Amino acid sequence: MAHLPSSKAREGFSETINRVAFGKERVVLRRRGKDVAAVVSMEDLRLLEVLEDRIDLVDARAALAETKKKGAKSLEAIIKELGL
Repeated sequence: MAHLPSSKAREGFSETINRVAFGKERVVLRRRGKDVAAVVSMEDLRLLEVLEDRIDLVDARAALAETKKKGAKSLEAIIKELGL
């Protein structure tokens, strides 16, 4: 994984994009020596989104199982409990 100061990435924006899109590199952008962002290929982004969706599904299934086990509160009860 390449690290690049954000100023250099800005100066050579098209080169940075080409490294990612065609060279399959991941480029971490730094500002004042700290990692602040990353440029990744669309393939990597899609993979991240699939992983996030799977994590969300696992969490949703766990929430449903807990609801079946412990029961659920009505929206009105939650609003009252929160003082809204």
